Amino acid sequence: MRHTETLLRLLAAQPAVLVTVESVQGSGPREAGAWMAVFAQEVVNTIGGGNLEFQAIDEARALLGSAAADAALAANTAVSRRYPLGPGLGQCCGGVVHLRFEPVDASQLPALRERLSRGFPPVALFGGGHVGKALVQVLGALPFSVTWIDSRDEIFPAELPFNAVCEHSDPVQAAVPGLAPGTRVLIMSFSHAEDLDVVAACLRRLRVQDDLPYIGLIGSKTKWATFRHRLEQRGFGAAELARVTSPIGVPGISGKEPEVIAVAVAAQLLQLRS
Repeated sequence: MRHTETLLRLLAAQPAVLVTVESVQGSGPREAGAWMAVFAQEVVNTIGGGNLEFQAIDEARALLGSAAADAALAANTAVSRRYPLGPGLGQCCGGVVHLRFEPVDASQLPALRERLSRGFPPVALFGGGHVGKALVQVLGALPFSVTWIDSRDEIFPAELPFNAVCEHSDPVQAAVPGLAPGTRVLIMSFSHAEDLDVVAACLRRLRVQDDLPYIGLIGSKTKWATFRHRLEQRGFGAAELARVTSPIGVPGISGKEPEVIAVAVAAQLLQLRS
């Protein structure tokens, strides 16, 4: 996610206090695990806004650079605070939020990079065309861990979002057996033949492991009708073919611009995540 990229970039040059929602009782503005990083002059990300966030920023800045922060850094410890939202802060959520204040600096960059991306659902994106490039950027701001796969190594850009890695695979479908369990698969290569081979590889994996919750194929209803016929010829049955989503993207979003398609597909992945 881009907030994580910003945090890591700034943290390389200056310390911060990482404020994390530890737990929520009743109604709260954000869920457990939400975070923001408070620097001397900047704030990255949000724990929900409003008075809770304003007070947390003030407390984090009071801690930043203090002897207590130095001691917490040395001991790798944090401070927890309890915030009743209704009577204490005048927020209508009405619940109680527990926040964790954790001083961090450049020495913790590798651990923070791993920790802040832990638990992101994996996405495998097959195809480095216009829609693939747009989708990687959209997913870069969302809580997913993206593996971007293509048979053409030269198509990948030099810079990627924090939560994306590139993988060259030739043939491209050879990457399917190595996908992490629970991977959401998006198929949009430059070649219909490659697309068909990736779909078939995913369906074969489902027969053995049944651990790919979403297989999405870009294209029209006509393309999918052709693919259905060819996959039936390869021995796949109706129940197996029903596991493929094509066309992809939430209904009701019109437009064929790569960015529009990317937003519609990302929204569908978020629905699945929920």
